[in-house]
Amino acid sequence: MASSLTCTGVIWTLLSLLCAAASCVGFFMPYWLLGTQMDKPVSFGTFRRCSYPVRDEEKQATVMLEQCGRYASFNGIPSLEWRICTVVTGVGCGLLLLVALTALMGCCISDLISRTIGRVAGGIQFVGEFTMGKLFQS
Repeated sequence: MASSLTCTGVIWTLLSLLCAAASCVGFFMPYWLLGTQMDKPVSFGTFRRCSYPVRDEEKQATVMLEQCGRYASFNGIPSLEWRICTVVTGVGCGLLLLVALTALMGCCISDLISRTIGRVAGGIQFVGEFTMGKLFQS
């Protein structure tokens, strides 16, 4: 199994995989905001939510549904800002995964990653991290 990466490139690949995995897990987990509502613990993120209020038509009251799930539709996300955050964070995760998987293939295939492709991949990683980093600073 020939590699087109140096020792530094292999370390970059492993760190890229770890970063992409952590970013994707953080994106899909609903633990961005934690709190309580109607004396129940609730949490939500841009993509999913846990323990949320629903209208019970039989009792004509609002009850807490104690389960996790994603929003029923894109418009079901509570605000425009959260929708934008969902799209931008998803794009950032996709870019990180693209670079990490390409780098992983470079560990197995000789002459796949040249110096120029490595620089472009680093730039793509920067854009992916920058978009997600700017969101978390807000």
